[in-house]
Amino acid sequence: MAMTEVTQGEPRTRHLALAVRQLAERVAEGLGRRPVVMEVCGTHTVALSKSGVRQVLEQVLDLRSGPGCPVCVTDQQDIDAMIALARRPGTVVATFGDMLRVPGSHTSLERERARGAEVHVCYTPMQAVELAASRPEQQVVFLAVGFETTTPVVALSLKRAAELGLKNYSLFTAHKVVPPALRALLAAPALALDGLMLPGHVSAVIGRKAQEFVAAEFGCPAVITGFEPADLLAGIAMLLRQLGAGEARVENAYTRVVRDEGNPGARALLDEFFQPGDVPWRGLGVIPGSGLVLRPRWRGFDARERWGIEVAPAPPPAGCRCEDILTGALTPTNCPLFGRACTPMRPVGPCMVSSEGACAAYYRYGGGAAPERRSAGEVQNVKVSG
Repeated sequence: MAMTEVTQGEPRTRHLALAVRQLAERVAEGLGRRPVVMEVCGTHTVALSKSGVRQVLEQVLDLRSGPGCPVCVTDQQDIDAMIALARRPGTVVATFGDMLRVPGSHTSLERERARGAEVHVCYTPMQAVELAASRPEQQVVFLAVGFETTTPVVALSLKRAAELGLKNYSLFTAHKVVPPALRALLAAPALALDGLMLPGHVSAVIGRKAQEFVAAEFGCPAVITGFEPADLLAGIAMLLRQLGAGEARVENAYTRVVRDEGNPGARALLDEFFQPGDVPWRGLGVIPGSGLVLRPRWRGFDARERWGIEVAPAPPPAGCRCEDILTGALTPTNCPLFGRACTPMRPVGPCMVSSEGACAAYYRYGGGAAPERRSAGEVQNVKVSG
């Protein structure tokens, strides 16, 4: 067993890792194969690889990455539209840092900044509001990319801009919500999952009950878990016990953060400023009700409507398999570009760019040897479009 954070950590964690491995062995023996579990959250993908949990369990548990990185699932056409905004005279684009190097069809925000475009990296949306207040002669557009976890603070930035009477602040909304994507994935006949690790941060906002349909409608066991090695192992153990008993529930192993009903304040903010919309996901197509678009009252702050930015639909970068990786059909190490033509310094697709991208996590921390094609590598022709 390779020396990792798990095997070098405190004795309790090492013992838990051994117990989970033994439990996975028993479940695999009963199934006649390794159980297939998807970690939906990009932060889980990083934590599993960085801690060594993935490597410790790889012989007995097939862990697949899913569409849990908001940067990675941003549609190629949206990326190109963001770049078009950056090229617009008198416009300042404010963005989280992960978006900077995501390749568009022909360029990136980083390259446009090097050519003179004003692209500012912000740590919070409020910094974009401050930027707009300090530059009344320019239009500031914040690239609102994220899941339910980041949307409330974006809503607060919009509220603040309205209070200040700013006419030069707008949002390019590319927000997405997780439950419709889970439904689309589970309905895909070619992708046979035995269980799901549900995202802790998203669940803190939407709550456990919002995801009960995973078990109730699809018979898929699921567990909400945290991000420390002990959290990951405890959540996997709960999932394996369900599989071993032939049960399907949505359990909460992250009770110190997640409640059944979620965060009422955050949910109220989402409802005040946003409404569901049918939006495209990279790799999953258009999923009904999976996006958050501004309510009519706030459409004056919508950069798409304000500036009429239109770009032609675009295919993914040549040779990039991010779409397959995001749907669990392919593991990063089975992509022919991985670690060769595509590295964090020379990324071909977003999964190698984002700090939560599966390819970046596997490259930096290791994802184990490329597993066998059918059970852990590639499932052919997975279609999950809505």
